[in-house]
Amino acid sequence: MAFQIKRNDTSPQIEAVLSDASNTAINLTGAAVRFYMRRSGASATVIDAAASIVNEAAGQVKYVWQAADTANIGSYQCEFEVTYPDDSVETFPNDGYIRVDILGDIA
Repeated sequence: MAFQIKRNDTSPQIEAVLSDASNTAINLTGAAVRFYMRRSGASATVIDAAASIVNEAAGQVKYVWQAADTANIGSYQCEFEVTYPDDSVETFPNDGYIRVDILGDIA
């Protein structure tokens, strides 16, 4: 299922619970999280920005859209990248991407 948002909207924010292969939430205590987005099928990143940790113990994160982030209609691939306190890096989801569709608006 895709996350959908209209062009130039900044709400709703995109949220996720980061979990391992057994569906156990990742503990994000002391970690840093980034959000990446690119147009589907492209290699160039259109968003590379800090994400917020909503609940460290529950692995809950979010990205707060900026107006320019949703300016272009289309389908995008997104992911959250976690850097743990020991500097190891893990990307979620690790079996694909989060699909974001930016839809046209009437006005």
